[in-house]
Amino acid sequence: MTTAQKTPITVLSVDDHPMLREGIASVIGAEEDMRLVGEACNGLQAIECYRRLRPDVTLMDIQMPDMNGIDATIAIRAEFPDARIVVLTTYEGDALARRAIAAGAAGYLLKSMLRKELLATVRNVHEGRRCIPAAVANGIAQHWHESALSKREVEVLQLVAAGQSNKRIGMHLAISEETVKVHMKSILAKLNASDRTHAVTRAIERGIIDLHACGQVGGSY
Repeated sequence: MTTAQKTPITVLSVDDHPMLREGIASVIGAEEDMRLVGEACNGLQAIECYRRLRPDVTLMDIQMPDMNGIDATIAIRAEFPDARIVVLTTYEGDALARRAIAAGAAGYLLKSMLRKELLATVRNVHEGRRCIPAAVANGIAQHWHESALSKREVEVLQLVAAGQSNKRIGMHLAISEETVKVHMKSILAKLNASDRTHAVTRAIERGIIDLHACGQVGGSY
């Protein structure tokens, strides 16, 4: 074993599901060249743990309470530009992947691929490589030319997904019902969707809207 190999890759695991963290801990614990140095269950804890532990690689779930993984990634990278973060998600959505990459993530790993790809991804990211699954990369390429939804359009679609009518969406966003209809027309065109339900389905598949956020909004009335 060389001198370089004697120093293990330190890993921080961030996920709000204990069973997933246990699985990751088990896999990493069996490797001589890796060491799990900490765990966190939301983005706020992740930032605190990163400051304290300075791990070589952070495995960051995207959908978590209190602060999601993308916002946590942005915060960590703003403070530590060299941080190497791999985001974990159940979705192949191109929009979600683009947001993660824009936030500074070095890797994007589907949870369904953890058993086969986790160790290789950690090692590659530690060595300075970017890791994006082929299916996700293909999705990004397929939709690259399409116009992205504006922040307001995403807000409207989140409320549609939460089951709100145009009138209630307008009330929530302090805009007119007619303006909501204009936004919906633009959303349908950009997503190539036939109706509201189709637009929500496509947006969820692509990771444009967050199901967790939809639930929170839906319960606010």
